[in-house]
Amino acid sequence: MFIDEIKFFAKAGRGGDGVVRWRREKFIDKGGPNGGDGGRGGSIYAVAVQDVHILSRYKHKKEWRGNDGFEGAGGSRHGKDGLDLIIELPLGSIITNVESGASVSLEEVGQKELLLKGGPGGYGNEQFKTSINTTPTTATKGKTGEEGNFKVELQLFAEIGLIGLPNAGKSSLLNAITNADAKIGSYQFTTLDPNLGDFHGHIIADIPGLIEGASKGKGLGIKFLRHIKRTRMLAHLVSLENKNPMKAYKEIRKELGAYDKSLL
Repeated sequence: MFIDEIKFFAKAGRGGDGVVRWRREKFIDKGGPNGGDGGRGGSIYAVAVQDVHILSRYKHKKEWRGNDGFEGAGGSRHGKDGLDLIIELPLGSIITNVESGASVSLEEVGQKELLLKGGPGGYGNEQFKTSINTTPTTATKGKTGEEGNFKVELQLFAEIGLIGLPNAGKSSLLNAITNADAKIGSYQFTTLDPNLGDFHGHIIADIPGLIEGASKGKGLGIKFLRHIKRTRMLAHLVSLENKNPMKAYKEIRKELGAYDKSLL
């Protein structure tokens, strides 16, 4: 099943705690503070990948958590930072922070975007040494990482989008000119999910058949209309078996205009 929308909660890692430690010197009880700081909590990033089907792996993944930083140690040693968490998302994803409304679009493979920042580590007692207080017993806790709810919507990136009524021959054409293996049938809505094919390095998308009222949610509806928005070119297929090809052409044009006039 093709998944083009997911929602999840995410929380970046907590910073490690600073510690109270002392230099060990013979005959000196407290040879001076040397407690290290805690490590930074792991941040959470989104990275764009080519695989448009990767969202299906996250169908049941409702929560992501970053790795916590490690606490400091004696000898002025700082704790290790928590490992950053990388979430792979398909090219064309629009990631929206539900709380803030901020969004970012993944438009190049390898593009990396920070979603949530890990919490800073706490300070060890070495940080609190002064000329007045040479034996500080204070250390601070690491702080929690950022958190938020996110929505990811996929808008396919393709150079050519094949559109038309059901059974217009879109899947047959895609199979004929690319290495795709799209399902073909004589009944409506054989194609339930977008199919992609590679034609000499150019990506072609077979968009499931549109019908009158698609812009209002009828049939497969608005779910797949958004995938048309980012295609560089639309190829409108009309079956030669259609008794009124001009009517079929105008039907689809009408739905495109109702959804987004810039598509006309």
